[in-house]
Amino acid sequence: MAKGATPAIVMLEAAGVAFAVTEFHHEPGERNYGQVAAEALGIDPDRVFKTLVANLATDAGIEQVVGIVPVSGQLSLRELAAALGGKRAEMCPVDLAQRLTGYVVGGISPFGQKKRLRMAIDETCILFDTVFVSGGKRGLDIEIAPDALVAVLGAVVAPIGSTG
Repeated sequence: MAKGATPAIVMLEAAGVAFAVTEFHHEPGERNYGQVAAEALGIDPDRVFKTLVANLATDAGIEQVVGIVPVSGQLSLRELAAALGGKRAEMCPVDLAQRLTGYVVGGISPFGQKKRLRMAIDETCILFDTVFVSGGKRGLDIEIAPDALVAVLGAVVAPIGSTG
């Protein structure tokens, strides 16, 4: 295990999948986290995915779930709900998202979260040999093959993203 490894890196190392860690400078006041990552790494923003926590309404009540979509677009809450068998979804409050995942906004990784949440990944991930997701802190991304991303997370692949 690398010194200073985040829970995301620890999880991937334990899973034995191929991945690469990339670091870049992140200005403390910057809020457009994913776009900054794409620009800093010199890659297409369609390959950089953001991890968003939502509240999903089901017959059993409210459940927190994760939607993973390209930073170049937005999460379709309607499509996320459909993909995960819910009635509707809304964004989770920031403080709850941070508490459930153990990460700060802008550094929420789909890997190594404090509470294992059900996840859906936008289907566009399969268009690329590798994609980038947060490594568990701002300025740290993980490059991973989409099939490994889906397998390690046990995620559903569905059309949950929208452009613009």
